[in-house]
Amino acid sequence: MTRPAVPRPDRSRAGGEGPVSLGLVGFGTIARQIVGAFPGNDVRWVALLREGSRPHLPANVEAVTQLHALIGARPAAVVEAAGQEAVSTHVPALLESGIPTVVASVGALADPVLAARLHAAARAGCTRLVLPSGALGGLDYLRAVASLPDVEVRYTSRKPPAAWTAELAAAGLPASREAVTLFEGTPADAARLYPRNLNAAFAVALCVGAGNVTVRVLADPHAEGNTHEIEAKSAAGTAFFRFVNAPSPGNPKTSALTALSIAAALAELLGEGEGR
Repeated sequence: MTRPAVPRPDRSRAGGEGPVSLGLVGFGTIARQIVGAFPGNDVRWVALLREGSRPHLPANVEAVTQLHALIGARPAAVVEAAGQEAVSTHVPALLESGIPTVVASVGALADPVLAARLHAAARAGCTRLVLPSGALGGLDYLRAVASLPDVEVRYTSRKPPAAWTAELAAAGLPASREAVTLFEGTPADAARLYPRNLNAAFAVALCVGAGNVTVRVLADPHAEGNTHEIEAKSAAGTAFFRFVNAPSPGNPKTSALTALSIAAALAELLGEGEGR
């Protein structure tokens, strides 16, 4: 993974001279890749882990098990990379404490009450809630057409059957030589049913409005990788975006691009802090 340049913002928050202090909620595949994207000597990480969790941590990552310990470390920014439940449990307090937070599990915002709570917490803390594009591109186009009354968008996720082994078995669906539809419906239902695997679908919904989006999930033996397709129709025209992403080495359901996107969003956030 290419390492982004790491600005050195807000030294009062990062602890004076020396490495920038950054936080993580969780330390799974995505978090490990994000840490690897930044030069080890320039960043000190504090990772909030569950009690009893003992992943192997790089030398520049310190583990804490209490949210107040992560907040007390005063990181320049925090990345949530632990799933939708972690967004509800930890992110509001981080934002209220004035700590900019990048949320990887954007599907959590399918809950309108939680979404309102997060935005209110960011206002109260005078800080930023950052929602990265994740495995997708083309979101600027969707934001541009979102205000048109006739906009219709369909998001399709195509992944090899190996990425959906448990889901196929649970549905009683046999192995097939053709694509099998696992789900078709609303972004909110997709986020509820697949909380760790369809954050991209809700990223689309956040751009153009959930009511304008249909989500489809396919287990496709012909998929070249983790494939995301966006079809958009409106008075402004039609558009089709297709992204074929290499799977993450540690999780075939997740695109390797996801961690790259979060690392880029984090580097941009730090650069904005440097300019204040």
